[in-house]
Amino acid sequence: MTSLEASTETEDSGPGGYAAARLLLLDEKERSGPPRRSALARLTDEWLAGLFAAAAAPPRGVALVAVGGYGRAELSPRSDLDLLLLHDGTADKAAVAALADSVWYPVWDLGLALDHSVRTPAEARATAGEDLKVQLGLLDARPVAGDHGLVAALRTTVLADWRNQAPKRLPELDELCRERAERMGELQFLLEPDLKEARGGLRDAQALRAVAASWLADAPREGLDDARRRLLDARDALHLATGRATDRLALQEQDAVAARLGLLDADTLLREVYEAARTISYAADVTWREVNRVLKARSARPRLRALLSRTGGTKPPVERTPLAEGVVEMDGEAVLALSARPERDPVLPLRAAAAAAQSALSISLHAVRRLAAAAKPLPVPWPAEAREELVTLLGAGEATVPVWEALEAEGLITLLLPDWERVRCRPQRNPVHTWTVDRHLVETAVRAASLTRRVGRPDLLLVAALLHDIGKGWPGDHSVAGETIARDVATRIGFDRTDVGVIATAVRHHLLLVETATRRDLDDPATVQSVAQAVGTLGTLELLHALTEADALATGPAAWSSWRASLVADLVKRVAGVLAGETPPDPEAAAPSAEQERLAVEALRTGEPVLALHTEPVAAEPEEPEPVGVELLIALPDQPGVLPAVAGVLALHRLTVRAADLRAVELPTALGSGSVLVLDWRVAAEYGSLPEAARLRADLVRALDGTLDVPARLAERDAAYPRRRGLTAPPPRVTVAAADSRLATVIEVRAQDAPGLLHRIGRALEGAAVRVRSAHVSTLGANAVDTLYVTRPDGSLLPDEEAIDLARTLEEALR
Repeated sequence: MTSLEASTETEDSGPGGYAAARLLLLDEKERSGPPRRSALARLTDEWLAGLFAAAAAPPRGVALVAVGGYGRAELSPRSDLDLLLLHDGTADKAAVAALADSVWYPVWDLGLALDHSVRTPAEARATAGEDLKVQLGLLDARPVAGDHGLVAALRTTVLADWRNQAPKRLPELDELCRERAERMGELQFLLEPDLKEARGGLRDAQALRAVAASWLADAPREGLDDARRRLLDARDALHLATGRATDRLALQEQDAVAARLGLLDADTLLREVYEAARTISYAADVTWREVNRVLKARSARPRLRALLSRTGGTKPPVERTPLAEGVVEMDGEAVLALSARPERDPVLPLRAAAAAAQSALSISLHAVRRLAAAAKPLPVPWPAEAREELVTLLGAGEATVPVWEALEAEGLITLLLPDWERVRCRPQRNPVHTWTVDRHLVETAVRAASLTRRVGRPDLLLVAALLHDIGKGWPGDHSVAGETIARDVATRIGFDRTDVGVIATAVRHHLLLVETATRRDLDDPATVQSVAQAVGTLGTLELLHALTEADALATGPAAWSSWRASLVADLVKRVAGVLAGETPPDPEAAAPSAEQERLAVEALRTGEPVLALHTEPVAAEPEEPEPVGVELLIALPDQPGVLPAVAGVLALHRLTVRAADLRAVELPTALGSGSVLVLDWRVAAEYGSLPEAARLRADLVRALDGTLDVPARLAERDAAYPRRRGLTAPPPRVTVAAADSRLATVIEVRAQDAPGLLHRIGRALEGAAVRVRSAHVSTLGANAVDTLYVTRPDGSLLPDEEAIDLARTLEEALR
């Protein structure tokens, strides 16, 4: 006899006895998972049965029924109790109501969530006919106390109704699942997934059980029970870690949940959850496809019978349309031809996948499983046909994704590309990323497929897209690790030495263009020269340009915009010129534009700031996810405090700074003497419309003469709108970048993005008595990377030690 059994024998059936036994059970370290869930259900059954029996003269023809998850004996620590008080209609209504109160109130008194109802079998059937969720719950009805025969009869009737109404109810269930997926997202890609409601979660697993109960179709069973168990185990641990009835695996809870499950860390937990969700999602895809096929076939039967009567009873042959050698289309799926011999044809898996994707068809479950069981490994290096089929598969666009997932579900991707195992289901902690690492790689290839007309070697672009983040499964810089892996994989696939080198270079430098364009001064010849040296050839530059766009588009909506696209295109143009032998212009010799000179003259004449706000934005694509900004020109007599003043005023007016260029202009003697500072900035409204130029100028004048306390105003605004609770942001990090610039020392600031960040940076630099030549702002999600080109007041570069001290001072000021 266990300690739990002993405690329940000696305690009464009241809330206190049940609560103590329940707590003892949940504290048992040696019992978890399915055994604990079943034990908790049994314990709850015994308590409720005791409440039922202890009621004053319980009437005949009444039963207490567990439905839903409780009916399946899958009680998590904080699960709701789904109960139905079923009666045959002969008992006195007052007696039934009193019995219900004697059961419901102790449950409420204990603080347990309760979903309850009182119905006759006829009422239960009628409600189930109107409410699909009620019908799904009744499929798992289980007697707890009272008239078991009444419950058995209801179960039989409800199950028969479900099977008879399946052609009508299953499409409703399919739509319900689709709507929930649209609302909650896909569990296998979410950083904070809902284990129950998200697509691939416990609700979908239960829907598959309901489909199987209809006898209309069945789900692929391999791994499905284990996937459900892993999600239930994770939910149990989440309930115990938080003490709450929650299904959302929040970031701050993941380490504690991982520890309760005996897993290494939160990433290991997410990977297990993602693998389980992927199994359920794939099973759901296959199952609903089969349901729709069966329903379509049923609707066609009357027409088929009419046709048979006209043709004398001869059944028409099954239509099989050839797609490729050994692959045909049948019933809207790609299947293996009758003559296919996968054991003799190692290229067949790739050929079948490519043919399916090119025809925008799913590949049948039977075909994939036969290929996984019988296909021989490809020789190394791959034959040319295999390489071409892989490229064809990757170039099919959106149709690639479901075919790739089908191959991956049966282990064929890892068989073809062993290095894939490292990135499979690997989470990405950066919230900018929409996908896991492996899905991001496939999505990048999908995006690259639409850009193949821009490059001379589409095959190299598609393979580089598939491999660009392959190093994320290894320690250290993923680009460096990825270069080595990509070189091995490209060699394995059968590319020659030159092509292997191009793919490896693209993987090594896949972040080079966007990081340089958004964080470096493109007018600095050293910037352009360093990129040209890394890229090497115009062909590689062309490929990197397309890969950069595909990678960003596949990352998420915050990673790409017309603004970033224009910066990257400008950099590519300059680098192409260097690779073609052109000499980049000297920025020191570049004269100010006519408008800049006009503003500078006016500023020198008046001794006050003069500005021009160009309200026509840079051309943006429809539904641009990120504002691309407008040009703001400011000229004012050279004086201390300009950067923090301008940045602070812009922050007060809720303007986001995209880029900032500061230049001292010496005017001709005839126009006067003195130096004028010209600022050419790109700004965007955080929300709403742009402020009037006159208001910006007035506030800038006040900020410069000290009558506008910018830090105090920003602090007041922050206090009025407190930030939501969440994870503590990592501390800022300031470094001296190795940019080899002869114009300025380059300081890189990485910090949590916040209004007024550039203002705070400017104040710190002003206090350090350095001059800012230009600033380049890059923001992804909540993370900001601000790059500042600074000099001494006389325009000379900072010595190494002085630059390091400046970085430390700035980092301290931002904490």
